[in-house]
Amino acid sequence: MSRMQDHRRLRVWQRATDNAVAIYDLTRSFPKHEQFGLSQQMRRSAVSIASNIAEGAGRESRADFRRFCFIALGSAHELECQLEIAFRLGFGSGHSERLTDTAELIRMLGSLVQALDTAG
Repeated sequence: MSRMQDHRRLRVWQRATDNAVAIYDLTRSFPKHEQFGLSQQMRRSAVSIASNIAEGAGRESRADFRRFCFIALGSAHELECQLEIAFRLGFGSGHSERLTDTAELIRMLGSLVQALDTAG
């Protein structure tokens, strides 16, 4: 059996990876006392989105890929919530752009899941 596809070619994975890097940049400016709190949770959520897309793409079946895309979608929703909390707490700047990027990832993942449902 062969892998579903190379994750690096997926636009959604590329965007998720870019977003994860941007989240790391954003959280560097958070207060020191948040180093192991909200900052760490946001980083884990952001990395989880890209990682689950990659893992799913490397699986043997469309059903596995779809399942990992759902996990990535859950992480994207977590990140969206965490960004809102950080914004309300006044941590960092650039939340609007990160929220827009995360919402776009949610849309893209939803479309990918639908495509996996209808394909082959």
